[in-house]
Amino acid sequence: MSERSVEPVVTASDLSVTHVTPAGEVHALVGASLELYPGELVVLIGPSGAGKTTLLHVLGGIETASSGSARVGEVVITDASERDLDRVRREDVAFIFQSFGLLDALTAAENVEIPLRIARTEPGARDEQVAALLERVGLAGHAGQRPSELSGGQRQRVAIARALAASPRVLLADEPTGQLDSHTAEAMIDLIASVAHDDGVAVLLSTHDPSIVARADRVLEIHDGVLTERGVLAQPAASG
Repeated sequence: MSERSVEPVVTASDLSVTHVTPAGEVHALVGASLELYPGELVVLIGPSGAGKTTLLHVLGGIETASSGSARVGEVVITDASERDLDRVRREDVAFIFQSFGLLDALTAAENVEIPLRIARTEPGARDEQVAALLERVGLAGHAGQRPSELSGGQRQRVAIARALAASPRVLLADEPTGQLDSHTAEAMIDLIASVAHDDGVAVLLSTHDPSIVARADRVLEIHDGVLTERGVLAQPAASG
């Protein structure tokens, strides 16, 4: 991992998310606190339903916390206007999903250029960036293919290239190897680790795969919405 920045790019304090259901309240996240620094790969582990996706969604400005605070860069996203949230989601935070999240009607290159179109990047520069990103993820020869013509590993590489197109400060990866075989999954982790260590991006990656833990700079664990780090509570202790 590169040398830790003095300032974290993400800070969360006492985050809680409670869902009201017909059966009663469900505590998806309970008082979670964490910091993410540029250049580190942080792996988040825990069973299904433990709160991994909820935490990523709150940090990415997709889901609203019931209480607590979270900051991405200079923006306190838990108290931000929709305009500021849009900017954070557009410029600072990128997602990679287990289901790839590609648009089937578009080619690999067209999927990658979506963030650049949103940013109104000049067409010539846009084409150059897309070509460079596809080359980086090993898909220079697949620019014109649609997702249905690509393997699972290739589709995830397109998703990674698209995530990098906006030069994010934070990459949130939600089970990115869940649909991949072990060999392809290992290659994906190599690529994602390079995004952290070579590009200086703060990466938080959730997974069920224990083999990925060995690649992490830090490991967070979540059970029943409670976040811990290497066996030590990663949140303020309750008083009393």
